[in-house]
Amino acid sequence: MSTTMRTTVAVVGGGYGGIAVAKALDDAADVVLIEPRDTFVHNVAALRGLTDPRWTDRLFIPYDRLLSRGRVIRDRAVRVDAASVTLASGTRVDADYIVLATGSAYPFPAKTGTADSATAKERYHAARKALADADGVLLVGGGPVGLELAGEIKAVWPGKAVTIVTRDRDIVPGDYPDEFRAELRRQLDAMGVRVVLGARLREDPPSAAGEAGTFTAILDSGERVIAGIWFPCFGASPVTGYLAGDPASARQDDGRLTVTADLRLPGLPNVFALGDITAIPEAKQAGAAAGHATVIASNVRALLDGEALTAYRPGPPGIVLPLGPDGGATYAPGWEDHVDPGTAAQIRRHAEGRADTLLDLGILDAAMTSQIKGADLMVGDYAALLGQDDR
Repeated sequence: MSTTMRTTVAVVGGGYGGIAVAKALDDAADVVLIEPRDTFVHNVAALRGLTDPRWTDRLFIPYDRLLSRGRVIRDRAVRVDAASVTLASGTRVDADYIVLATGSAYPFPAKTGTADSATAKERYHAARKALADADGVLLVGGGPVGLELAGEIKAVWPGKAVTIVTRDRDIVPGDYPDEFRAELRRQLDAMGVRVVLGARLREDPPSAAGEAGTFTAILDSGERVIAGIWFPCFGASPVTGYLAGDPASARQDDGRLTVTADLRLPGLPNVFALGDITAIPEAKQAGAAAGHATVIASNVRALLDGEALTAYRPGPPGIVLPLGPDGGATYAPGWEDHVDPGTAAQIRRHAEGRADTLLDLGILDAAMTSQIKGADLMVGDYAALLGQDDR
């Protein structure tokens, strides 16, 4: 490779995509990862970190072994232009290439809402105690977060009343087959989770989200739901307010950024963006961010070497949605193309003779969903990426 270590790549954001691209470029440039949190937060496992105390500490993985050549700056970007990143401390980081990976904000408990891991852990522990003591739980939102949280709650407290209220006409909005939703509804019914579709709360409950306090929520239909705690499970908001100058022109009305096929901001050959903040029409998941990171790392290397860039091609809609450690369903169209023949045969044998086999539609059952994600929520994979797999 013809590059020198004098090339600086500033990666703004230390989430799933940010750590992946920083790690991938560590040997090719001077990488500066800018992140206000004191640890990486494994949000994929956050809901289990709420319900199971054995998981709370596992959410927070130090950055200190991520990079061997580069460095991590614990600070917040307040201004990013085409050539530099200005931090809340006043420090300016000049960079040859900038990768925007700041992700999105989301209500607790799916995201911590704080940059300090000790404070976040205390909040999870307090909310868990309130949840354990609550007579009933109200979850507002019927997307993946609402369903996953319901499954985690029922796995620990199977007798606890859980009600999901969603304004949508069905659970898990998106380009998924009806059979996938039907499988999830079947499992939720078996768990005793009540789902109210096409409904809204007239107003938020009087208690703060995640805090104890018995209340009666009134739906727009007039129906009343009595619960002892509630959690909002909707409202992702892309974090892009720091953009200035030419990069700011890529921001759309919803805060997401227009990107080219090679994941650069239009007209800015040295500024890339990935993950939740992009306007790419695909599910905003950790896997997508990692896919973006692979393309961006390859393209930065290509620019350094004067080679052609790679275009990012979104895959078909897919989702792994656990309902607790042992439940859930996966929609993975074309799944047989992504596993070895032996594994595909094993999956087929597992489903053989079952009247409700959905494999031909790309739908994997609870057992396979547990194997893919539900049992360990991929915490080991990210600990290894961060060099902490021995802890």
